[in-house]
This record gives sequence, C-alpha cells and structure tokens, in this order.
Amino acid sequence: MDKINSNTRLFMKAVALFSTLCSIEFGSVVSASACTGISLTSADGCYIQARTIENAQEPLPSHWVVIPRGHKIQSFTPTGRNGLTFEAKYGVLGLTVVREEFIAEGINEEGLSAGLFFFPDYGSYQRYEPAHNATSLGDLQVVAWILASFSSIDQVKQAIDGVRIIGLDKSAVVHWRIGERSGRQVVMEIIDGQVHFYENTVGVITNSPDFMWHLTNLNNYVNLRPGSAPDFRLSHFTLRPLGGSSGMLGLPGDATPPSRFVRAAFFRATAPTQPTGEQTILQAFHLLNNFDVPIGIEHPEGKAPDMPSATQWTSAIDLTNRRVYYKTAYNNSIRCIDLAKIDFSRVKYQSHPLDREQRQPIKYLLVE
Repeated sequence: MDKINSNTRLFMKAVALFSTLCSIEFGSVVSASACTGISLTSADGCYIQARTIENAQEPLPSHWVVIPRGHKIQSFTPTGRNGLTFEAKYGVLGLTVVREEFIAEGINEEGLSAGLFFFPDYGSYQRYEPAHNATSLGDLQVVAWILASFSSIDQVKQAIDGVRIIGLDKSAVVHWRIGERSGRQVVMEIIDGQVHFYENTVGVITNSPDFMWHLTNLNNYVNLRPGSAPDFRLSHFTLRPLGGSSGMLGLPGDATPPSRFVRAAFFRATAPTQPTGEQTILQAFHLLNNFDVPIGIEHPEGKAPDMPSATQWTSAIDLTNRRVYYKTAYNNSIRCIDLAKIDFSRVKYQSHPLDREQRQPIKYLLVE
C-alpha cells in the first residue's frame, strides 16, 4: 500500500508540474499560455506541422519516446494508473513533457500527427467518476491514444464517443491539433463535456479562447497587407512609410494567445512556398523563431528563473515523409528522427531526453 501511495504521489507531483506549462508567476500563478502551432505545405506536396512549447517557471523535463506496435498503455486517472487500457496498433514517435507518458506532439507510422495545447478557462471535460475507469482517458494521454490507435482524423472522430476524456489536474486543461498527411487538419476542443471538431483551414493554433473565437477575431485585422503602405495625403500633410512592411502596422506583437494567433496567421499566409519538405521544415523553424518568449519579459524584475528562454522546445514534423525535427532552448541545432528507419515491429519501447547535455555547442573558426 505504501508503494502504491508513493507512486500516486509522484504521479500527482508530475501533473502539478505540467499545470505550470505556459504559466507565469506574478505573486500568484496567472495563466499566460504561449504555445503556438502553424502548418505549411511545400511545392512538392510535403505537409508540415510545427509548434513551440513553453514553460516560464523552470526547465520542462522533455523526452522523445518510441512506442512499438503491440505496446500496452494504461491511462492515468486522478487516483492513479487505473484508467483506459489500449494496445498500440501503430508505431509512434512522440515528444513528451514532464512524464514520458505525456506526449505533447508526435506522429505515427501512418503519418497521423497530433499535439496538445494549453486551453485554460475555456475547456471543460466530463467529470471524473471512478465507476467509469475502464473508459476514462486522461487528457494528457489523448495524443498517445490517438497516435497508437488511428490512421485518420475520421477514425478519431468515430471513436471519440467511446472514451471519457477526463482532466488529470483542473488547472491543466488542453485542446488538441490533429493532422494527416493529406494536409487536412482539425482542432478538437471539449467544452462543458462536449467534444467539438473544427476544420482548421487557417493552419494556426494557440491557446484560449476557443478556436472559433480566434477565427472571428482575425476580422479585426482586415486592414493589414503584406508589403508597404502607400503614401497618404492627410489634410495638408503627406504621410509616408518609415520603413518596409508598413502594410503590417497594427500587427500585434505581444505574447498573449489572441495576438500570437493573428501574428502566426499572417506570417503563415504570407510565407513563400518552398520547393521541398526539408526547405519547408527550415522555413517553419524561422517563422516560429518569432514566437520565442524571452524569459525576462515573463516575470517581475529580478524574479526570472535561470533559463535561456520560456520557449523550451520547437518541433516541426513532416507528415508526408514521417520525420520529426526539433531544437531546444539549450541547443538550437536541429535534430531529426526518421520514422522510415524504425522497424516498429521489432523496436523496443524507449525514452531519451531531448538534450543529453543542456549546452549550446559553439563552433570556433580559425583565422589563418
């Protein structure tokens, strides 16, 4: 019994740490989520989904995990690891946060990708009831369930009513992005216990409010244009642009979810199409560099933790070629894992830290 209680306490401690994801402390904890997702398609048809993930209070334990076919997974509930049990039909490569069971972003061998994004104050799941443990699926393991079980968005939609998605911590509500290599992408949100799917043709996701609110809010920026604004005669004065991209004057630059959604939508929409998937991956990283959150602006003066950035890691997944790329706050070198080189029928379950050493390598050049 003591061992069970100890494991449960460790689990709840991990969930509590996850609830700080995308949060900032100003005397008390104030939700200030900052995770940003975009999608791009290359000229040769490669479909890319990329995102950032933030934690502004302390380094976020993060790993990459390999789940082989046939691997059995049991969901946690608020009382321990006693929820839904399922077996991996498809091999999975995932990037995790806090615990190796909590996949925040990943892809399976069929090219289906999914990720979770913080969704405070707007999302609300079904109430947890121990009598329904056999069908209860913790919100932080929904991505693992999707990737291990399905090969298409429609399959997810058909199966979702067969599980009860429940919160592992009331302060860590999330919503999800699901994409397939056809280029189709949906946002899944649970509000008042009801699951909603939205086709995401704008190709962007952030955090609260709900997805449809963000789409409506885009209409407030109908005046923005790529390029420079023309000269404008105002009474006896002529107004002239002071620099390039003046057509984007008014684009919000802060780190709130509505502002990031608008900024990401315009950056994505105006980005030139790249010839290949690999070039599009690099473009995605460049675009998401604009959403890195400097640690200094997130805290009162003198209260910032010792971290290089609130943006803990950035990933870009090529759904067409089934490749996962990532970089971290500690090492901006881009690393890649190719699912085509993994035999999911033979590989063992494994978990590895995103950074074996939290240090940015620097190459010194010699001048002769």
